[in-house]
Amino acid sequence: MRDAGISSLAITGSDGKLLGIVTLRDMSGKVVADGRDAAAPVATIMTPDPVTLERDALGADVLSLMVERGIGHLPITEAGRFVGMITQSDLMRVQAVSTSVLLREIAAATESHALRRATSRIPELLSSLVAVSQRHEVITRQITKIADAVTRRLLALAEAQLGPAPAPWLWAACGSQGRQEQTGVTDQDNCLILAPEADPHHPWFRDLARFVTDGLNDAGYVYCPGEMMASNPRWRQPIEVWRGYFLGWIARPSPEARMLASVMFDLRAIAGDPELLDGLQTETLAVAQRNSIFVAHMIANGLKHRPPLGLIGGFATIRSGEHRNHIDMKLNGVVPVTDLGRIYALQAGLKQVNTRARLVAAGEAGVISTSGAADLIAAYDLIQSRRLEHQARRIRGGMRPDNFLAPVDLSDFERSHLRDAFVIVRSMQSAIGHGKGALG
Repeated sequence: MRDAGISSLAITGSDGKLLGIVTLRDMSGKVVADGRDAAAPVATIMTPDPVTLERDALGADVLSLMVERGIGHLPITEAGRFVGMITQSDLMRVQAVSTSVLLREIAAATESHALRRATSRIPELLSSLVAVSQRHEVITRQITKIADAVTRRLLALAEAQLGPAPAPWLWAACGSQGRQEQTGVTDQDNCLILAPEADPHHPWFRDLARFVTDGLNDAGYVYCPGEMMASNPRWRQPIEVWRGYFLGWIARPSPEARMLASVMFDLRAIAGDPELLDGLQTETLAVAQRNSIFVAHMIANGLKHRPPLGLIGGFATIRSGEHRNHIDMKLNGVVPVTDLGRIYALQAGLKQVNTRARLVAAGEAGVISTSGAADLIAAYDLIQSRRLEHQARRIRGGMRPDNFLAPVDLSDFERSHLRDAFVIVRSMQSAIGHGKGALG
């Protein structure tokens, strides 16, 4: 026990069935303190038939049982066979990787390396949250909180270095951070909205944007491949320019305009003056809702991403390359639902940005039927949960999380339900496409 650095041993029979456990406390209290013969059978000091849990028990079950019984070691079994041991140290280690702990570390960081140390533990946090069966919307919101905190900390460090701002500003996030739907795989999407009197070419705003986007990249939120970041002068403009952007996209929905609108309608304030975004969102949502041609174009744009369903009811997997025989749970799983949620928000003028919140609000507003909303929410919940479970499995296996799931790795039951979820999404796409006259 000393040489292996462990505090307990499981005692099993020849068939692998658990007979008892021996801890360091047993050794010190029963052997050393009592002066027992070290050559005596271990059965004389072990705790026989200890309290156990099955390997599919929840983390919350482990914690509550250990606290309730006052035990420091809990054997995990499967059909009576010993498969592992949970200790108080394990629980402390899991609890140490919590959102609150990482947020405290981020708030105290004074340089990018400290931020990187905190964000490097996000995969472990994601894995632990999945392990205790947290709902997907809770997990993604917790992970997004960390990105928000890193952004705000970098903004504070930048302001301390640059001095007072020459005019009011707002830092906003778009994409998955804007929707509060980040997972273990993400880049950065952000912009700066400036007060009407601000000079967008002022070095202060340029340096702020560069400081923060560089810091985010150093912390693991890599640069946006499409340069949709505040460091790009196009996305660092006074509010009147932003108003012109949105109204122009709505009036002239070119392919680029539809793509940009899809990202920018997911804006969420992170730091600065929130009023710079509130009025802009309210106005542009109202204008977009009234423009049926723009909505039709957005529907057509949203229908480009289809669930991975084959012609005969199976999955349409990737046919070649590194991810052959896999399905992309983001592009063909989550994105189609995200697009539907955004379209419903445009149709009803809903201010919600989070996809699940949009689906709930759409059902309440009558944009879709109560049953349709319930089915789509259930499908989305299943797709996101399978995606996060896949990422957690890769993390536990020492690999980087990704979005490529092999259907063959699922049980028949899981494959059937995932396929049913994709069928629901496809049906809702078909309904909105025919009902609103999507443009081909």
